[in-house]
Amino acid sequence: MGKTHNQMNKKSMLTVAGLGLAQLMISQLANAQKQDSLQLKDVVISATKNDQKQSQTGKVVTIISREVLERSNGKSLPDLLSEQAGIIISGGNSSQGKDKSIFIRGALGGYALVLIDGIVQNDPASVSGTFDLRLFSIDQIDHIEILKGGQSTIYGSDAVAGVINIITKKGGPKGNTIYGVASGGSFETYKGTIGLNGEVEGFSYNINYTHLKTDGISEAATPVGSSAIFDKDGFKTDGLNANFGIKLDKNFSVNPFLRYFYGNYKIDEGAFTDGLPTNNSILKQFSAGFNAEYKLNTGKITLNYSHESNSNDVNSSYQGYPSQFLNFGKINVIDLFYNQKLGSKLDLLVGIDNRKMKLVTDTKNPTTNIFAAYGSLFLHDLSVFNLEVGGRYNKHDQYGENYTYSVTPSINIIKEIKLFGTVSTAFKIPTLNMLFGQYGANLGLKPEKSQNYEAGVNFNIDDELFTLRLAGFKRDLTDAIVYTTGYINQASQKYKGFEVEPAIKFSVFNVNGYYAYVEGNTGTLNYLIRRPKHTFGINAGAQATDNLYVSANFHYFGKRFDTNFSSYSDEVLPSYNLLNAYVEYALAKKRVKLFFDAKNILNKKYSEIIGYNTPGFNFNTGVTFNIH
Repeated sequence: MGKTHNQMNKKSMLTVAGLGLAQLMISQLANAQKQDSLQLKDVVISATKNDQKQSQTGKVVTIISREVLERSNGKSLPDLLSEQAGIIISGGNSSQGKDKSIFIRGALGGYALVLIDGIVQNDPASVSGTFDLRLFSIDQIDHIEILKGGQSTIYGSDAVAGVINIITKKGGPKGNTIYGVASGGSFETYKGTIGLNGEVEGFSYNINYTHLKTDGISEAATPVGSSAIFDKDGFKTDGLNANFGIKLDKNFSVNPFLRYFYGNYKIDEGAFTDGLPTNNSILKQFSAGFNAEYKLNTGKITLNYSHESNSNDVNSSYQGYPSQFLNFGKINVIDLFYNQKLGSKLDLLVGIDNRKMKLVTDTKNPTTNIFAAYGSLFLHDLSVFNLEVGGRYNKHDQYGENYTYSVTPSINIIKEIKLFGTVSTAFKIPTLNMLFGQYGANLGLKPEKSQNYEAGVNFNIDDELFTLRLAGFKRDLTDAIVYTTGYINQASQKYKGFEVEPAIKFSVFNVNGYYAYVEGNTGTLNYLIRRPKHTFGINAGAQATDNLYVSANFHYFGKRFDTNFSSYSDEVLPSYNLLNAYVEYALAKKRVKLFFDAKNILNKKYSEIIGYNTPGFNFNTGVTFNIH
């Protein structure tokens, strides 16, 4: 199936596109409708823990809405995140099963913190402690909040370059609703999701299960001049996500959750090197916990608890000989905070959180703990002025104490123009592998610290028919942990850049784009590895008729450096661009939708990471349904 579709005639593709465009133009003349959706400036941002509206905060916030998620069938979570300004997913455009890393504003993967429903996600077993983006299906997500810049005052360790808060699907309307996705596409890829949600007398629920299977492509690229044929590195995954809401009375609610993920990935030995047929990586993740809220007259108490365990059982090879290792870690997170309104224009937030992390190995099971107390004051809608100030105290088992702060003012000069800025500090604790691992462990490591500055302006014309955000940033990182003969605090790293994000709505059209620039000096290097200075993207969508939606997006990735581990030298990789398209048609009063998602339509040949393959033209097509 995969080979047949990968060789699809381009003339057929152009014909389909032409018919879609013709339908679009006819419908535009006949039925120009304005989208009836909540204005982004009025969306409440839960990741700030102050339930602020986007119009009130000086933080750089991006909302990937439910509407966008529903039109992202055929995409993965890395696909969607890599379409945002200032975010590069390393491995995001390579084999779908290859490991992914989040680079926000030039920072490496360990400096972006992922939350699920506001609760910190962490893998104590991994070297960088980062959450694996492959562990979550896009079908289980309601919307996503992205806060750029240092967010350690609210979220502590790892929130150096930004925070990504994934909001999962919750209970639906009264009664029961069955929903799902069935799709197939290139490389013998199949995905099925089935879910059930609803609400009955104060009890709500959302339970969904996703299965994904693909033959994939070879992760490793064939060396130049070689006629070797590498085997395909496919995978299969299963994910279960369950959320419940129990309203005990009008003020008190408890919301338990349960998540499980299993993934079996075929892997290669390394760059330009095919692995043994038995090489694979088995990922497992389990998490369970709850969110509890108690509302007062002018305040609210929130308690979040999560237990998470992660394992990666790897059967690999080195120079053709088998090797095996297991990474296994656990983390328990408790976060208790209190919100209080002090009048109509001042809000108080105070909280404590504790994270206990454990690394499980064959010989020892080290643990570490970090406790924190934090608070902030949020002055809003004072004439044209908003101000948020906050601080955090941290106490770590190994290195002791450290502090962070943030100051975020914004000024609405007139209704259409807002100036904003932030001065903050952030930090990242040394991981368990760095403190206790088998290779180069150092119990004397200090936290990595950053000083962050950002400023910008936001234009909002004609009630969001046209918006433009300009934001510049500077981040100075000290005591960065590097590996020489072991882990040490050594590097001083400096980053700076800016982002331009325009968006316009007219008639049935919705167009948004971005240009992002970043440069950095990472200790001994005056350039960044795998992070281009220049990226550009544009997405254009149109509600062609009441039932037909079409969109196309174009992304440009500038030239960048990567390390060739055959020669241990850094090489320049040429720039590349990708053109993708999406078509959706609704049936049965929009309870059923047919979709077609095409990636790399121009079949570009490019290298994202030295020694690893990237797919040419590929597609995914299927149906979504929602039966109430």
